[in-house]
Order: sequence, then C-alpha cells, then structure tokens
Amino acid sequence: MKIAIVCYPTFGGSGVVATELGIALADRGHEVHFVTYRQPVRLDLLSHKVHFHEVHVPEYPLFHYQPYELALSSKLVDTVKLYGIDLLHVHYAIPHAYAGYMAKKMLEEEGIYLPMITTLHGTDITLVGKHPFYKTAVNFSINQSDVVTSVSENLKQRTLEFFDIRKEIEVVPNFIDKKKYSTSFTDCQRSIMAEDHERIITHVSNFRQVKHIPDVIHIFNKIQQRIPAKLVMVGEGPEKENAEFLCEQLGLIDKVHFLGNSNEIDRILCFSDLFLLPSKSESFGLAALEAMINRVPVISTNAGGIPEVNKHGITGFLSEVGDVDDMAKNALKILQDDEILEKFKENAAIAAQEFDILKVLPLYEEIYQKAYNSRLKSTYN
Repeated sequence: MKIAIVCYPTFGGSGVVATELGIALADRGHEVHFVTYRQPVRLDLLSHKVHFHEVHVPEYPLFHYQPYELALSSKLVDTVKLYGIDLLHVHYAIPHAYAGYMAKKMLEEEGIYLPMITTLHGTDITLVGKHPFYKTAVNFSINQSDVVTSVSENLKQRTLEFFDIRKEIEVVPNFIDKKKYSTSFTDCQRSIMAEDHERIITHVSNFRQVKHIPDVIHIFNKIQQRIPAKLVMVGEGPEKENAEFLCEQLGLIDKVHFLGNSNEIDRILCFSDLFLLPSKSESFGLAALEAMINRVPVISTNAGGIPEVNKHGITGFLSEVGDVDDMAKNALKILQDDEILEKFKENAAIAAQEFDILKVLPLYEEIYQKAYNSRLKSTYN
C-alpha cells in the first residue's frame, strides 16, 4: 500500500510517533511518503520505501501570514497523482486534517478518491481546538475524516466533550519499538553526569508551560536535600530560560544539566534512575513510555492519559497536578532503597512492552485496509 503521512517534523510526540510509524510501515513492505515542511527529526534514512516531499511556501507581499495550508494541500494533490498514493494519514487536526480535506476535494474533481485517517494527539484538541478562532475548523476537519483515531481513551473522551463529533473515534495508543532499546550501552557514560553515589533524575520535554517545568526543579530540589542527586533536563522551549534562572536562585546550577534537544534519548535514559513528568496535561505521555522501556520508573501527575501508561505503585507513582511535595515524597520512596529501585525498574520495562509497535502496528494496518476498501467501493460505484 502507498501511504502519505503528514506530521510536524519536530521533536514533539506527534511528530515522533508519525515518523516511527512510517518507518515501521516501510519495514512491513508499504511505500511511505512523508509530506511536510522539513524532514522529520527521527527520519534519518530515506530509501526506496521511505520518501520525503518538502512543502515550500513561497512568500508573497500580499499575505501577512504565508498560507501553509494552501501549499500543503497543493503538495498533497501533486504527490498523490505522481506516486499513486492509496491513502492519507494526517497527524494533528489543525492544520493537517484541514489541508487534507481540501486535497481530497480537489482530487475528487479529477475522479480520484483519497481516504483520510486523522490521528488526534492532544493539543490539537485541548489547546488549539478549544480556541474559538479554530474550534469550528477543528470540528469540521474531524467530521470530514474517513477514520479518526485517538492516542488515548482520555483524549477520546475529551474530544467528544469539546466538539460535536459524528465520527466513531478509535483508540490506538502511542507506541515504542522495543527492539531499538534492547542494546545495553557499554559506553553509558554515567560518570559524565554524576558521581557513583548520586542518583540521576531526568526530564524530557518541549519546555512549554503545560509541562510545569518549575515543578520539575522544585521536586528535584526536595530530593537532593535528602539524597545526593543530579538532574538532567533534555529539550528546548519557551520555559527553558526561566528554568535556568530558577536553578540559579535555588543554588542548583552545579546539580542540573541542560542538554538541549537530542536524538539520543535512549543513551541519556540508560543512566537515569528516575523520570519526572509533572505535566498539567498529557494526552498520552510518550516521554514516560520511552523512559519506562529504558528501565526508568516515572513520577508523574495523574493528568490526561498518563495513568494509562504509568501504573501507580508499579511503574512509578501518580500525584495531583501541582502537588510537588507528594511527587518528591514518592520519588524518595523509590530512590532511597536499591532493591525497591530495581523492582520499579523491572516493572517499568515489563509494562512498557505492552505498547510495543508490533502490537500497535496491526491496528493501524487494519484501519488502513478498511479505508482502502471503502476507496475501492467508491471508485466502482
């Protein structure tokens, strides 16, 4: 099957999932075409089964803001016609499903029916979608999709609460490829980050307000007051500068490492003892899942879809949003005893395997086949 995938080519969860999905589909023999404004960060290798088509947005003085949706829909039409694409899978409702719908309508004018699968990832519903400027377009785009999926049961329910949805939403969880985490690094280089007697705590995100970055710092501060520890902060975003300033205020500069964005999260997690995710909202919690498959227990909030991934008292602990004291207390329960820490590490790795891509990929392939069959029916009717 020839599949076009539209996603954000960034370090965010939706882009990572879309890219990993495309690579896995290619490994299964499908021909995958990524259509976006930049090559996705996780797409390191192009092949005869994996292709990338860049969306160029020419600048015209007439436009105050350049029309990316128009350029994307036109590029999709050209790609579908040139490569004989069978179906379109868009990740994120706005602007991707909206542009996908316009491409579908243009293609229908030429007798080409292109089924579109829309995967909802989170902020397209809970942040962008709720804004009165975009809500109508988001609602329309979802209802015009041939198939709609959500990465968690929680996000599905929130979507149904926020919008007037007439489509069935199928829950297909985010995933990891456990084969990629099966290598034990001989060069884990833990000594670069901490002394042998220190625990290493990690946070990975895009440093937006919803991630509650100050809570990460305050939780760590309470931990390091009780046990020797270092904090590793991975990512870039608008809250990073404030986080660095907070560390300076609390006298933590020599105990916190800011590493920026990285394509080697697994190498960082391999020497981590605990992962912090005190987010106000998470549609799924992919960062927590990546930590768990690397044998790193998780201290998180109970927000959104996180409880569907992090099991309280088994793979880590859940707390109310903003309850820094409880999260620090739970972290110390895990970190202060080597045997308890090892048990949580084992539990985390075992639980993460339930989200292996080999279990999730067939769900998408089944959805694709149904959508493709509907295309054939429309073509011959």
